[in-house]
Amino acid sequence: MGHRLLLDFSDWRLVVITGIYTVLGGMKAIMWTSVLQTPVLIIGSLVILVVGLDKVGGWEEVERINDANMHLIRSASDAEFPWPGIVFGSFIIGFWYWCTDQYIVQRVLSAKGIKEARRGTMFAGYLKLLPVFIFLVPGMIAYALNAKGIISYESADQAFPTLVAELLPAGVKGIVIGGLVAALMSSLASLFNSSATLFTIDFYKKFKPESSEKHLLKVGRIATIVIVVLGLLWIPVMSLIADVLYEYLQSVQSLIAPGIAAVFLLGLCSKRITPTAGFVGLVSGFVLGMIRLVLLPFKDDLAGSSFAWITTMNWLYYCILLFVIVVAIMIVVSIFTKQADEEQLKGLTFSSLDKATMKEVAAGLDKWDYIHTAGIIGITAFIYYRFW
Repeated sequence: MGHRLLLDFSDWRLVVITGIYTVLGGMKAIMWTSVLQTPVLIIGSLVILVVGLDKVGGWEEVERINDANMHLIRSASDAEFPWPGIVFGSFIIGFWYWCTDQYIVQRVLSAKGIKEARRGTMFAGYLKLLPVFIFLVPGMIAYALNAKGIISYESADQAFPTLVAELLPAGVKGIVIGGLVAALMSSLASLFNSSATLFTIDFYKKFKPESSEKHLLKVGRIATIVIVVLGLLWIPVMSLIADVLYEYLQSVQSLIAPGIAAVFLLGLCSKRITPTAGFVGLVSGFVLGMIRLVLLPFKDDLAGSSFAWITTMNWLYYCILLFVIVVAIMIVVSIFTKQADEEQLKGLTFSSLDKATMKEVAAGLDKWDYIHTAGIIGITAFIYYRFW
């Protein structure tokens, strides 16, 4: 009943409860939720990993049953994860998420200083490697256990909750389910808070700059409530785009990421990219991405039409195509529009950073920064080598 409890709870009620505590608690409540749920989720997942391997008959049995699922690098014609898409498409999505998404940026900006922010991101890098062992491998274990008839679930979304319900003892089961719910609530709360902050600061405050901090706080809370309502209305649409939650998330992210990543990368690397080109790039990337999102629910109806390729193209390939198109649009627009002056660009591009700033950044680095950076890259390379 544990996985059914989790699935039942992860619906509109979870969204409403999360919205309430985000409005009342703000960013502080979100950060505390993240801190408390992380160790619970990690420890519970490690227990599932160990118990699951014992139940299925060891790692060799997991490899035997999963077979093709053990490889990260697949054929370029693979329907789901072609290797060019993994190499280039995943980079685009990853760059967008980790470097530009307000959901992540707000956590970095909450650090006491640059050093703490740097160390925090390195620690997050290590934590990001853990899902391979606490989610991906348990997923393969669930697939093997299901194939052997030891457990049973109807969809991929139910795999992890089913492992929690079937493999963990009663007390630990309740703690892990609580951690899962907390993780879901933390993610939703961060989304609500980030969206409300962007609306309040980037839009409302620009139109009404005389607004007091108290008034802006009130507007932010109202914006959060509106976003919660919109989120509730969007829930039925999710099932029309993809049957599995992970597939839905990847589909949406692959449509949002290219435009933002292209603008951010070109803006950092070149002073010749103009403000107009950045704006046009963001708008064109969003519009082109939303065209596919709108058409996806009608994929079957579009079969055989001239628009069919938009919905049938692999999501990673479409992500790459969208990125290339936005880059091309920005370069062309930059040729015909006015470039920002040197004073406006100071400190915003790599080439405009002054020597004093570079020295300050270099002075804040020590051997442990290099060691941890090399460690993260090394572990990542080993994972790709092991599951090649």
